[in-house]
Amino acid sequence: MLIDNEPKLDFSDVLIRPKRSTLSSRKEVDLNRTYQFKHSRRTWTGIPIMAANMDGVGTDHMAVVLSQYKMFTCLVKSLPIDDHRSLAEDCHDYFAVSTGIGENDFRRLSTILNDNPRINFICMDVANGYSERFGDYVAEVRESWPDRTIIAGNVVTADMTQELILRGADIVKVGIGPGSVCTTRVQTGVGYPQLSAIIECADAAHGLGGHIIADGGCTCPGDVAKAFGAGADFVMLGSMLAGTDQGGGEIVEDGQRQKLIKFYGMSSETANNKHFGGLKDYRSSEGRTVLIPYKGDVKNVVQDILGGIRSTCTYVGAPSLKQLSKCTTFIRVNKQINDVLIR
Repeated sequence: MLIDNEPKLDFSDVLIRPKRSTLSSRKEVDLNRTYQFKHSRRTWTGIPIMAANMDGVGTDHMAVVLSQYKMFTCLVKSLPIDDHRSLAEDCHDYFAVSTGIGENDFRRLSTILNDNPRINFICMDVANGYSERFGDYVAEVRESWPDRTIIAGNVVTADMTQELILRGADIVKVGIGPGSVCTTRVQTGVGYPQLSAIIECADAAHGLGGHIIADGGCTCPGDVAKAFGAGADFVMLGSMLAGTDQGGGEIVEDGQRQKLIKFYGMSSETANNKHFGGLKDYRSSEGRTVLIPYKGDVKNVVQDILGGIRSTCTYVGAPSLKQLSKCTTFIRVNKQINDVLIR
């Protein structure tokens, strides 16, 4: 048994220190990034915010709208094979096919990629990216599709970030337990504060020419800005994009006739019942099911997020998202906001 006594930080533990700026307007801030990926050698340009591959978030409808902003969507694993075809024609550079690591998953992935050669991104998604089987699978997919850009995760430490990149991942997904509908930390006691995970994994990935996604834990535009400030190349959002028209989901009306949307984690009992015929007798649920307010068109949510990030950049003098991490100084805090009127 070992104890790491170094402080580890979450988004709620810090604020960004303002600095002198020559920017006169939020309109001057450029949120686009251009990346070249280590293994696929492909170049991508866009706003590096991703919809998570979750029910109610990673839908084909979400991908169509977000692609108009040059934003990205990791599709749910359960999306019908035929539904990938129209996306491949219209927005092939702004979505990823998601897959697990079983034999059926590999066959399904092969069918989709062979039928739609314009699809560039593969998202290999498991809850625990530390298994040897997962690393082997990343290497197998890399060998099978050497020119595709591979996203792999989830992990939270520098050593495993490097391992996945060396096995063939271009982008590593970082986050265990920070999501709003994830209960992994409760059920297992395993996890890592998300801000520190981003800082450490980004440093490890960038040293090898790889990239990372900050996956989970963002509750507001300020958290998204903090993730970018900490060194994330992409930020993945779940609950912030859920509850919108494009996410779909079951609508429930409460006693006051307020529209609510059912939202749940992909390791929850709800998700297991929907996709896998129920929980297996050797496992427990590691996600919760909640009702969130209906938000309408996702364009309104996107405008709020992008506006917040642009404002962050003006506060620290960053003319572009690329410069934000270089202009970021975090300060430790005990309290972020005055919540006396928040109910």
